[in-house]
Amino acid sequence: MAGHFPFSGNTNRVSVFAFYERYGLNAALQEKYYKWWYDWAKKMVLADPDLSSSKGLEFTHFPFGHHAHQDFHLRQGTWTTSLIDLGAFIKGSLLPKLNDEQLHHLEEEHHHMLHELETEAKQTPREPQPELGWFRHS
Repeated sequence: MAGHFPFSGNTNRVSVFAFYERYGLNAALQEKYYKWWYDWAKKMVLADPDLSSSKGLEFTHFPFGHHAHQDFHLRQGTWTTSLIDLGAFIKGSLLPKLNDEQLHHLEEEHHHMLHELETEAKQTPREPQPELGWFRHS
């Protein structure tokens, strides 16, 4: 299984938020990153008769998952929590369906897309982390 995606390993809100921070993605670019995965997953689901029947309905609205539009106590974490849900579905249901060649192709597409987002991030930097930190409970 791929180890280059932010949801490939032991994923939680902090690890995904750190991924976004590492690449300098502001909220708009986080949404763009999420949307790339959402579109890829939706295409995969709709192309598979079993998944289309069982999960297709979940891709009729954006974003995917039971945490959609939730920040919880993680300030500005909407796209973090949304990626946790979508990533868990991708990791458990879609990535295992890919052969080595397909997975390698996906990794290459992901790498190029992330590089483009990094370039955009340099033009529109994210807000600096506040002194109290993003992870403080309110």
